Amino acid sequence: MSADAAAQPGAWLVTGGLDQDTVSRAAARAAADGEFGLMAAGWTGAIVVRSAKSAWLVPLDGGRPGAVSELDEIPAPTQDTVVISAEPQAWCEFLAPSVAPPYSDLFGAQRGGRMTVEPLLATAPRHNAVRRFGWLLRAAGDATRTGELAGAAAGPPRPRRAAGEHDDAVGRYVHLDAAGVSYRIYYEQAGSGIPLLCHHTAAADARQWRHLLEDRRVTDRFRVIAYDLPYHGRSLPGGDRWWGEEYVLTRSLAMGLAVGLTSALGLDRPVFLGSSIGGMLALDLARYHPDEFRAVIALQGGLRSSGGLTPEGEARMRRFRVEERLVDPALQAARQSGMMSPTAPEGGRQETMLHYAQSAPGVYAGDLYFHAIDHDLRGEGHLIDTSRCAVHLLTGEWDHTMVPVSERAASEIPGATLTIMRGLGHFPMSEDHDQLMTYLLPVLGGYA
Repeated sequence: MSADAAAQPGAWLVTGGLDQDTVSRAAARAAADGEFGLMAAGWTGAIVVRSAKSAWLVPLDGGRPGAVSELDEIPAPTQDTVVISAEPQAWCEFLAPSVAPPYSDLFGAQRGGRMTVEPLLATAPRHNAVRRFGWLLRAAGDATRTGELAGAAAGPPRPRRAAGEHDDAVGRYVHLDAAGVSYRIYYEQAGSGIPLLCHHTAAADARQWRHLLEDRRVTDRFRVIAYDLPYHGRSLPGGDRWWGEEYVLTRSLAMGLAVGLTSALGLDRPVFLGSSIGGMLALDLARYHPDEFRAVIALQGGLRSSGGLTPEGEARMRRFRVEERLVDPALQAARQSGMMSPTAPEGGRQETMLHYAQSAPGVYAGDLYFHAIDHDLRGEGHLIDTSRCAVHLLTGEWDHTMVPVSERAASEIPGATLTIMRGLGHFPMSEDHDQLMTYLLPVLGGYA
């Protein structure tokens, strides 16, 4: 906020804290920002930022922002002119130093329904440049918040390995049969002790667990094993002609792989740790295989996702699976940005999006079939026996749609524990490993 705006709080409320000085600071940051420069390269056009009746133009020449000017008339959105619009109260939420979900990111704010980007970020060819400008605009909203994009509040950087030094994790392949198909599954492992089997989120892979595999606070007591689902990471699809078949993750396949891997590696009642689809799977395993796992830890888990198994919901999911094959994986990566914590280190957030940008077309939609449809334990929470298989739910506060889902599961599963993790989002293990460990280590301490 500018000094003039601060001296006139009434004027500040008219635009929600947005003024020409704020937009100009964001443009200056964009001009010096490496990611914005890469994503906006060759873009000649403009970004228009509107609040109520006020609007400002950020001209772009080959991707480089020019001097910001106030507009009397808002131009029509085109592929080269992107218009970001919100009412003042939404800008207050978006620019607040203590921002609340879902306003940490333009993708999340759009889902909140009080901010629009035209053309839609879901189809705009410059979606990553626009997403990045939103991050820079948030940082520019408070001139004192200089370290936010570097994750200054998220703790010290992780130590680097010396040149020539190997990581502790070692990777191998194992052949498994699941749901009537033979698969060649890649996994990495490190450490010794009680087995800890780790499952990644939808459309990602075991790289999300790389920090856990190198954390000797864990590997001194646990044999950590992180695996890739078929179609993910280094695990190839199964079947003889997979390229002509739709990938769909079913509960049968997901459980079959987890149980099959446990058997093939000779694991003695491992602890299962999964996030998102892995968090949902954790509760399926506790329900149907309680004697094969001593405990499950569900990150972002619940008995049922926030969607419903209505005919309309199923029809939307079918359309989504068809359309998703045509989506640029980089767009899928950008969509995840709105589910991460704004206080997580930027390197962790960027790496998480990189995993998604490398996903094959259609895989995300195939995973969401399990998350939104095939995983359904409604009315069965009381059948999960935590005396046979303990259940721990850990959910990041920034994954705001999952918080009530996890709370409902904890209330329906006798003996389950629930912790809402502050400063974490949908991908806690990859966006901010150190913050996750403040919650995970106490849980693991009950088993080793």
